[in-house]
Amino acid sequence: MKIILINNRPDRTHTVDLSVLARTALVVIVLGIPLISGLWLGSLMSDKNWELVFENTLNEMRQQILVQYKDVESGKHEVENALSAMTAKLAQMRSRLVRLDALGEQLTQIANLQNGEFDFSTSAGLGGPNDSLNSELTSSMSSQQQIKMMFASLENNISDREAQLNVLQSMMSDDRLKNEATIAGRPILKGWLSSQYGMRTDPFHGKQQWHSGIDFAGREGSDIIAVAAGVVTWSGTQSGYGKMVEINHSDGYVTRYAHNKENLAKLGAIVKRGDVIAKMGSTGRSTGPHVHFEVYKNGRTVDPSTYIRRSLH
Repeated sequence: MKIILINNRPDRTHTVDLSVLARTALVVIVLGIPLISGLWLGSLMSDKNWELVFENTLNEMRQQILVQYKDVESGKHEVENALSAMTAKLAQMRSRLVRLDALGEQLTQIANLQNGEFDFSTSAGLGGPNDSLNSELTSSMSSQQQIKMMFASLENNISDREAQLNVLQSMMSDDRLKNEATIAGRPILKGWLSSQYGMRTDPFHGKQQWHSGIDFAGREGSDIIAVAAGVVTWSGTQSGYGKMVEINHSDGYVTRYAHNKENLAKLGAIVKRGDVIAKMGSTGRSTGPHVHFEVYKNGRTVDPSTYIRRSLH
């Protein structure tokens, strides 16, 4: 292979003879540099595209994880709300069962029924055939559906028990039972009337405010008594009332005894007229030792004065 070199002067030229090795090297240089440059540029472009795809994939995965996290949080809140609702429902059923059992015991004691005829201290007998079809149907239900069925069954049992007790109470409403459950007298043995029912000047801010009960002042630690037979449906601390005892009586009557130093009557206990249920104190929103006495009829407060002055024959 020959290469002719041309000078600026036309009369002078040079001819160079190249060997095979030189020719090969020249071809490699002439053709290889563009090829290598192209491959190198292509590699750079490919790396950038791969990084872009990888970054997009990562972003998409992050979005999916965020969505799944939100779904998990939402599911947790739904489960927590469902558990809270079930807990509240169970507490409500427990309170109703305590009242029903105590009421049944009260009725059997007051009426002197034969032992075993109405025994509320033991569970009622239950039974029935083993229905395989119902068993298969129950097993195919979800846990949530089974829980709903359990609550519905409990609700029906409690409702039936309440209905039976109401019928029993109506049948047993003789003079002695009515006399024992009739609200009458003062909730104290010693003390004096310190505040009436109705509008009064509030002792804390001096403004006119409704007073839903009657206050009896006395010596701290003196006895507070039940004004009628009934079932204790609350024995604890209540906002504003301090330590309070609530008693459920017949015919929709409820009495409350508040600001106590100590509650003696326990939740679910059966009390009779004159039983000591608490000690006078000044807990809650109170200016000194006294008992705040309220009377409710069918869920609304009434003036206790009428019942305090009532005499039983």
